[in-house]
Amino acid sequence: MVSSGQLSPATRSDLPEIDLLDLADLAPEPVWRRPILLDTDLLLLVTGGHGIAELDFRALPCRPGTLLRAEPGQVLRCASGLAATVVRWSDGALRGLDVDTTSVPAHHQLTGEDEDAVINEVSQLSVDVRRHRDDPVGQALLRHQLAVLLLRLSLLPVPTGVGNDAHRAEVVTFHRLCREIERGYQHTRRVEDYAAQLGCSVRTLTRACLAVTGRSAKQVVDERVALQASRLLAATGEPVARIGRRLGFPEPTNFGRFFTREVGMSPGAFRAAHAQPPRADRAATVPGRADRAGMITS
Repeated sequence: MVSSGQLSPATRSDLPEIDLLDLADLAPEPVWRRPILLDTDLLLLVTGGHGIAELDFRALPCRPGTLLRAEPGQVLRCASGLAATVVRWSDGALRGLDVDTTSVPAHHQLTGEDEDAVINEVSQLSVDVRRHRDDPVGQALLRHQLAVLLLRLSLLPVPTGVGNDAHRAEVVTFHRLCREIERGYQHTRRVEDYAAQLGCSVRTLTRACLAVTGRSAKQVVDERVALQASRLLAATGEPVARIGRRLGFPEPTNFGRFFTREVGMSPGAFRAAHAQPPRADRAATVPGRADRAGMITS
């Protein structure tokens, strides 16, 4: 089901719009020796065990009731001993429904009535997937059940953090920049190019990034590139030089210097460090700034 760190195109096309599976079904082997590169949206609801899940190299503590949201392109690895129900859906599963999946927290510990409600909805979705996935009316039911689940999760309380007090205009500008970076980070790392695309000044982008993240626009762009490099190094066997070329570095030495500056170790050392399964006591997995870059896509 999972090969070389990601689902093959043939496998992905065969997936139902909405599916439920066990966490163990995601990993190519019982021990997650390397992260997997995700091709679909996922919700993980931890049902047993205690340990660490690494989502884009951020070590997230998990126990029963922990919720994780993962997106296509992110990398995921879980400590052995964790059990979870995984809700997986394709691009078209929410078509026509007013659901903003970016409002669902990437990591949340459910408690009380919220936990009861989410467990009940996931349980019912699991039953209905088995019973109705091949029925057109049933498929419509599943799509609306998934939408209700995601809407409920988007209402969960959000912890206070960096950027919550930033001026709304700066938050909007920051998210516009992030969308442009997602489309263009493989082609340019120049803030001037993003400013031209957005019709604003470099100073405006830097002010927005500082307000929301405490980092400059150039740092935000570079961190997104370093995050993608980290994903490919950890979750695939693609040669380092080819990864560099994909990210706009024709010369391997330039890519090596960039990655070492951003992450704190060479590409080869990073790949070797992430070839071992995560430990329950591992507090962090990426030195430097690459672990903070995930906030761009969260």
